[in-house]
Amino acid sequence: MAGVVQGWDVALAVPSGLLARCRFPAAGTGLRCGVSGGADSLALLALAAAAGCRATAVHVDHGLRPGSAVEAEAVEVAARRLGTGFERVTVVVGPGPDLEARGRAARLAALGADAALGHTADDRAETLLLNLLRGAGLDGLSVLAPSARHPIVGLRRAETRALCAELGLLPFEDPSNADANFLRNRVRHEVLPLLDDVAGRDVAGLLARTAGHLADDAGLLAALAAPVDPEEAGGLAAAPGPLARRAVRRWLAEGGPGGPERHPPDAATVERVLAVARGGTVATDVGAGWEVRRSAGRLTLRPKPPLGKPL
Repeated sequence: MAGVVQGWDVALAVPSGLLARCRFPAAGTGLRCGVSGGADSLALLALAAAAGCRATAVHVDHGLRPGSAVEAEAVEVAARRLGTGFERVTVVVGPGPDLEARGRAARLAALGADAALGHTADDRAETLLLNLLRGAGLDGLSVLAPSARHPIVGLRRAETRALCAELGLLPFEDPSNADANFLRNRVRHEVLPLLDDVAGRDVAGLLARTAGHLADDAGLLAALAAPVDPEEAGGLAAAPGPLARRAVRRWLAEGGPGGPERHPPDAATVERVLAVARGGTVATDVGAGWEVRRSAGRLTLRPKPPLGKPL
């Protein structure tokens, strides 16, 4: 049985209160878990095993820094201790701009859409702030809802670290998490502590709860916007603004650049698409080499043609 190794039962070692706040599938269900070796992902794996899932730790090695092979070996040791499977996947991320974003995209692609990720409530709060700065709208503020994809998002980062210590698991600390060149790290290490000090309270917990309330609102808007066809220019232009914007965001997220794992489209991109629907312009760039173009009353979302090629 998963989670039982040499007489040690991880289900008995994990506090029941933590597990009750997670969203794992039914016991016996196969579950791939993205495990980098940090405290959050190791806690994810331990909790999945405690929940009775047939968990497999999937470690994606980008090869971007020395010692990555050692990290993979450490994850394999942890998986063996927890009684789960282990899989190592090597991906190649070439040099160039947006290295962090391209590395993240490669990791998610290697894990697959059904893998569980170790995001916590702290990640939810950070992502809400980052998307607020991007102007991503309601979708960006209602991020990381508890689900099979994000089963431990109800837990705090301090709790995952405490669980690893209790189970004798040794997390790897990614040095890039302290690099101030990454905006998320500045939000984590500078902005949130400042907000805590100004507000005199735990702001990350407040933001995570707010994201949950906004997710409920987003769900209602999504249901109301479902009949709006974003490819029919006249209907999209005539729809109430909140529903039209929702329809465009859904359309771009599902079929546009980057697929469903991309960041929610920002407000400026959505408004440019609506301008095309209203006849203000015939086409607009929506990022990553894609465009929306109007022809005969219909909108088309497609890769931009190379320069010099006919439209």
